[in-house]
Amino acid sequence: MPHPDILERFMSYVRIDTQSCEGSETFPSTSKQVNLAIKLKKELEDLGIKDVIVNEWGYLLATVATNVKRPTPTIALIAHVDTSPDVSGTDVKPVIHCNYDGGDIVLNEAEGVVIKAAENPYLQGKTGRTIITSDGTTLLGADDKAGIAAIMDAITFLLSHPDVPRPTMRIVFTPDEETGRGVEHISVDDIKADYGYTVDGEKLGDIEDETFCAESLEIKIKGINVHPGQAKDKMVNAVKIAAAIVSALPKDRMSPETTEKREGYVHPYQISGGVEEVTLKMLNRDFTETGLEEKKAFLREAIASVQASYPRAKIEFKVIPSYRNMKVVLDQYPLVLQKAEEAVRQASLTPERSLIRGGTDGARLSFMGLPTPNLFTGGANFHAKTEWIALEDMQKASEVLVNLMRLWAAEKPPVKK
Repeated sequence: MPHPDILERFMSYVRIDTQSCEGSETFPSTSKQVNLAIKLKKELEDLGIKDVIVNEWGYLLATVATNVKRPTPTIALIAHVDTSPDVSGTDVKPVIHCNYDGGDIVLNEAEGVVIKAAENPYLQGKTGRTIITSDGTTLLGADDKAGIAAIMDAITFLLSHPDVPRPTMRIVFTPDEETGRGVEHISVDDIKADYGYTVDGEKLGDIEDETFCAESLEIKIKGINVHPGQAKDKMVNAVKIAAAIVSALPKDRMSPETTEKREGYVHPYQISGGVEEVTLKMLNRDFTETGLEEKKAFLREAIASVQASYPRAKIEFKVIPSYRNMKVVLDQYPLVLQKAEEAVRQASLTPERSLIRGGTDGARLSFMGLPTPNLFTGGANFHAKTEWIALEDMQKASEVLVNLMRLWAAEKPPVKK
């Protein structure tokens, strides 16, 4: 069904360093993300698509015209060009493991980077498949270059098979999804679509229609620095205050290490500074607004308790909203999910609605007015040196997109409210 060059496309994409940078004041946060967008622009133009642009903010936008002789809905296919700031994306060397035997995959023996089969039950089900990894010194970049490859492969198939009906399609490749800023400089009017799908998920057949509600928390602690030799009754150590706040978090719950499914967490992920001043950053995640508020209340009580022990310190607590659970919006548009489920079934797979213990560009887009669930790519262990993807699953992702476009081509445009 889709074209056989999806592997070649994917391998070329992951070799381009597009790592984003949290905390950068520019947008995109790294200029190198645009390198992939420019490459994709040329590839789309080579397919005969005329209106491809990479705008001033690094977004790639393009239109694939319908081949149906009546109005159709406009469907956006969305993926992100950047890779996680957490692990290097420089000089990625993809490795192909043909006919996977079901055992451990040693990526880098010297550094002890191994994908252990016992710890990756999903991988064990891929015996006989073609597994793609990095060499263990970087991440792979399947998140989300597998999504880009699937979209590009589906477009190639549709344009070379004019007998297959398709709706008007909008192609959107975003920067900085990994920093939570992926739709910061784009609007629904820019996208010009009725419905959207991000192609940024993991397990084969998954359709993700639920995300965390998310906030960033920033705690600034101002202490008093004095030479340690003369510090008695004078020094107020901001580092120790930060440590006390982190220590107040529960060890057995409310933590990424001890939660799963619909359980939320508070995650301290960055600390910087010294005795005089420390900035402590945390993530607040839950599937409900109530859960977010409960965690903030717990943290405020913990801060107040620590503050009482250090009355001369100044502690500031800031909440930065990020995104909300897209299920609230998607439940109002059941057809968007029904089409995805049927597209998965037509690819001889079993559709499974699932939740994301994270977020996608689609979470924010849904609340901006573009209902946007998330579709699988087949990848796993995102944001890690042990990231991997099965080629056959990526091909299935492309097949599902072709099916999805065929299904939408049979629909009438929605009536605008």
